[in-house]
Amino acid sequence: MAEIPLYFVDLQDDLDDYGFEDYGPDCDNMRVTAFLDIPGQDNLPPLTRLEKYAFSENTFNRQIIARGLLDIFRDFSNNEEDFLTVMEIVVRLSEDAEPTVRTELMEQIPPIAIFLQENRSDFPVVLSEYLIPIVVRYLTDPNNQVRKSSQEVLLILLEQDLIFQHDIENKVCPILLQLSAPDSDDEYKAEAVSIICKMASMLSKSTVERLLLPRFCELCGDGKLFQVRKVCAANFGDICHAVGQEATEKFLIPKFFELCSDAVWGMRKACAECFTAVSHSSSPGVRRTQLSPLFIRLVSDPCRWVRQAAFQSLGPFISTFANPSRAGLYLREDGALSIRPLTQDFDSGFASGSPAPSSGGNTSPASLTSSAKPVQREPELPVEGTSAKTSNFPHMGSSPDGPAENPVESCVSAGAELTGLSPETSAFSKLSDNSDFPISSYPGSDSWACPGNSEDVFSHFLYWRTPLPDISKDLELLLSEAGPQEDYCSRPGVVHNNCVARSEIQKVLDSLQEHLMNDPDVQAQVQVLSAALRAAQLDSVNEPESKPTAGLNEVSISDPSSASDNQITLSASSSQNELFVARILQSTDPGEPRNGTRDHLEADQRRDPTLLEENKSKLQDIIPQPLLDQYVSMTDPARAQTVDTDIAKHCAYSLPGVALTLGRQNWHCLKDTYETLASDVQWKVRRTLAFSIHELAVILGDQLTAADLVPIFNGFLKDLDEVRIGVLKHLYDFLKLLHEDKRRDYLYQLQEFVVTDNSRNWRFRYELAEQLILILELYSPSDVYDYLMHIALKLCADQVSEVRWISFKLVVAILQKFYSNSESALGLNFINELIIRFRHCSKWVGRQAFAFICQAVVSKECVPVDQFVEHLLPSLLSLASDPVPNVRVLLAKALRQMLLAKAYFRNASNPHLEVIEETILALQSDRDQDVSFFAALEPKRRNIIDTAVLEKQN
Repeated sequence: MAEIPLYFVDLQDDLDDYGFEDYGPDCDNMRVTAFLDIPGQDNLPPLTRLEKYAFSENTFNRQIIARGLLDIFRDFSNNEEDFLTVMEIVVRLSEDAEPTVRTELMEQIPPIAIFLQENRSDFPVVLSEYLIPIVVRYLTDPNNQVRKSSQEVLLILLEQDLIFQHDIENKVCPILLQLSAPDSDDEYKAEAVSIICKMASMLSKSTVERLLLPRFCELCGDGKLFQVRKVCAANFGDICHAVGQEATEKFLIPKFFELCSDAVWGMRKACAECFTAVSHSSSPGVRRTQLSPLFIRLVSDPCRWVRQAAFQSLGPFISTFANPSRAGLYLREDGALSIRPLTQDFDSGFASGSPAPSSGGNTSPASLTSSAKPVQREPELPVEGTSAKTSNFPHMGSSPDGPAENPVESCVSAGAELTGLSPETSAFSKLSDNSDFPISSYPGSDSWACPGNSEDVFSHFLYWRTPLPDISKDLELLLSEAGPQEDYCSRPGVVHNNCVARSEIQKVLDSLQEHLMNDPDVQAQVQVLSAALRAAQLDSVNEPESKPTAGLNEVSISDPSSASDNQITLSASSSQNELFVARILQSTDPGEPRNGTRDHLEADQRRDPTLLEENKSKLQDIIPQPLLDQYVSMTDPARAQTVDTDIAKHCAYSLPGVALTLGRQNWHCLKDTYETLASDVQWKVRRTLAFSIHELAVILGDQLTAADLVPIFNGFLKDLDEVRIGVLKHLYDFLKLLHEDKRRDYLYQLQEFVVTDNSRNWRFRYELAEQLILILELYSPSDVYDYLMHIALKLCADQVSEVRWISFKLVVAILQKFYSNSESALGLNFINELIIRFRHCSKWVGRQAFAFICQAVVSKECVPVDQFVEHLLPSLLSLASDPVPNVRVLLAKALRQMLLAKAYFRNASNPHLEVIEETILALQSDRDQDVSFFAALEPKRRNIIDTAVLEKQN
């Protein structure tokens, strides 16, 4: 209501009483308080008249005074006594009983503060003693409109840095803490929380951490009013950014966990939306070990709206794991991607969250590689504080002092140490704890990868390590010593582990039955666990009849290398399904350690070897694997039914960021997902990919681009116009990344862009012309002449003038390309083609286009002068007899404002000067006024007339 000038309409009679009847809504430049300068019947001075109307019983009078305070300060700020009187009037107006007056007054405070800052040396004192108390008092005003105005004014003053630190700490923050106290009114508390969250980014870190952070943490747990918690959750990322990483991890992360587990789904949804901002303010270790499992919980939330928000934030959250030293790419200040060589420091392998191994033990690159393998197989496992322990147990096979006394016990004890890391680590270690194959439970540095070519799975440690020594003799000795002990102790452990595993799987299945019909994710988990349970039961029946340990030992003694290969193959082939079952068990109840099974999964792997290859293709160590699994699952059609119909579009939108995070060495993890999105039935998904394919090409490099992106790019070229425009807008950016031979394949396909599904889509052709101007540098002059020149000529004859104007610039760029590369013959042929097509065109638009092209050629100086005067100038001057005035107007401007502006044509010895002057004289006497005007216009006055506007009008 405060912005509606009701007094202009309803109270015009009151304005007439002030002595200026003409004041109305159209008098924007007249001061609101102009009546103070007009002598009235009371014969009072302006200041006294101001006091009279400021305290009038008429509400409208007081409202007018409040609205015109800025003009009043401008009039009375020069005299100190008058200024103090005006300030007293402001203070009294702030106590007005009418809410509209108080609202008008509050809205004038920001411009008044800026004016006083520029014109008063005592501005800090005036602001602190007069204006800030009004703003603070209005925060508790009983009228809602007044409070809203004061909140907006407070944020404006803070944003403009007009409030000083002393006033913030002693006047603003205390009232906000009072309003947000537990015993405060609910409405005031919610508003105070909103202000605290919004002003946190405008205050210093120390102020927020010392004054506002404790109250914010207290409000996050407010059990009385969920609106307060929701405001806290929605602005959690801003508070984290304001206080920094240390305070975030110490105070805010625990509160964030509580909010993510709130019973109200709106709270959890707000947490999912701000998850990326919280992750930015956390350390890599906290991000990996704490935030990642928490995000997995949100992705699997029972509420569809929470899952929808979580999946929308999944890609941005994954991008917070980006590490330029590992991905080999980084963003420059201008926002462009740049390539950075991968670091050769093996410690960078821990940059994503895990600290480097302790220097107290063996820390050679080879030993670090072997010690890290069990953890790297499941990269989301936290290794905080355990690197010294985990870096010791693998050395039993290559210790300089010989093999360990009891290698089986050493392995088991080392695995026990790993179980203390986290629930998920515990599940992993128990899955690998079976003593049937003592060495395969803790494989060497290479055996963690899947069988086959070890280069299929990229490992930063494996890439930079030094070659491992030959330990075949040590392995033979180790197996011979381990055999008798296995016969003694392995079987009871296997039976016990299988029994525990069956009970655990059965317990999880029972808990998932109630959700079976509602969520396809639960159905998939039930299927996997049911198969695991059946296999475990079958193994328990057949166990007494089988002795794989003895058989393995017999083979290993006779042929150690063969035994080692078999063990490695069995271990690697079963690892992926074991880990998948472990993830299901851990995600169902992360607070309890889980036991797992292994034997039944080996049979599944042998029956379906393609499953192994598929799992192997998803291995990476940059981000926690469950996050990548969830991201890849966004292309599942079932997700569109249970989460969001646009989930595939969100996946496509964030895919370049995820690819940048993983790096080109892990592109195999996203390749299938990208191909699925590129063939999605929704054109919005394909359009999103088309707009970002050039950025993805920079991330992947030329080899992967040629192999994986070029086929998809070719498909986009034949897609709908809505998809093709995304490719077209960045056509130059994509083509410049290809090799020259690959780039030439697109010369013929560029002509297809001229044809559109809708001929009225002229912006498509306009964008094509703009891109062709850039693309010229990528091809040779002969290619430009054979392919691109014909496209340019076709665009110059377009029905839409905007397309023609940009095409004329393309023609000039082509001529410049020819002559700058000393291809005069091609340039001359193109000039002749222009003369035939446009100078002798039957339509006046074509002849006008020829005049404009000649004008642009002279302006850009893209053609040698001798070539211009010999081939273009005669045809240009012949337009003086054209019957259409629009053509002669453009000719007059080209001759008068462009040619005569060049020193060559003004030279008296120039043989062509006489012909040009005669043509100009003929145009000056033209019967058309516009032609004669521009022909007589002096070149120095050309800036007075906006020729571009006139050209478009013509």
